[in-house]
Amino acid sequence: MTQSAADETRTAVRQHYGKVAQNSGARGCAPGCCGSTDPSSSRALGYSAEELELAPEGANLGLGCGNPHAIASLGEGETVLDLGSGGGFDCFLASKRVGEKGRVIGVDMTPEMVTKARTNAGKVGASNVEFRLGEIEHLPLADASVDVVLSNCVINLSPSKAEVFREAFRVLRAGGRLAISDVVATRAIPAHLRSTELSLASCVGGAIEVGELEGMLSSAGFSEIRLTPRPESRAFIEQWLPGSGAEDYIVSATIEAKKPAGAQSCCGPACCTPGARQQ
Repeated sequence: MTQSAADETRTAVRQHYGKVAQNSGARGCAPGCCGSTDPSSSRALGYSAEELELAPEGANLGLGCGNPHAIASLGEGETVLDLGSGGGFDCFLASKRVGEKGRVIGVDMTPEMVTKARTNAGKVGASNVEFRLGEIEHLPLADASVDVVLSNCVINLSPSKAEVFREAFRVLRAGGRLAISDVVATRAIPAHLRSTELSLASCVGGAIEVGELEGMLSSAGFSEIRLTPRPESRAFIEQWLPGSGAEDYIVSATIEAKKPAGAQSCCGPACCTPGARQQ
């Protein structure tokens, strides 16, 4: 993909989710928006009733495709980064698990989402959570500064997924881990589901196949890579672009990987950005 095309994709996605953030009902045409944001929908993604009660009202926009917390095993005092943090839902859940000694950082490229998340944080006085405006391909974090990277159905939206994984590797401490829910392609996605802004924003058009995703993770330096498809996700994916047959080409999956103990964070021209030294 050319730089111009990548920029166009980011702009389209940013505009789309900006509208979602400004709509209190989270209606648009993104995951959860074409369905519902009621608790039963979030339960279908894998969240428990207890988890749904932990976040402030307005944080759960129903935009995910799974529950990354189910594989994250967050511990007291850890520093957690959420890629594409949206209204802050997964950040607020993480903040409860890492406690007062821990820290949670959400990064989102949509100004309206960052504003919404910060407002939500103020509702509950979440002092161990912060939200930063930035692209997940160019993270505004220092090298080796976090223990866990979370993400929920966001990396598929990026036109530069390999760069996202290189950045995740850079900001993770040695021994740190990825805990991601996202969609993967089960076979080649037809052109009509790849070529429209709606299909991209609906987490369909940007999905890549498992082998390609594993290759990107490995090339970034990750080890212990494990991708686990969730066949039951077909039921809610069918609601994202009704009548399109998207559920025949993609599936939700959990993605786990680790930064090897003793590994150094890359900070060469290929993977270090001007904002990389920010604390």
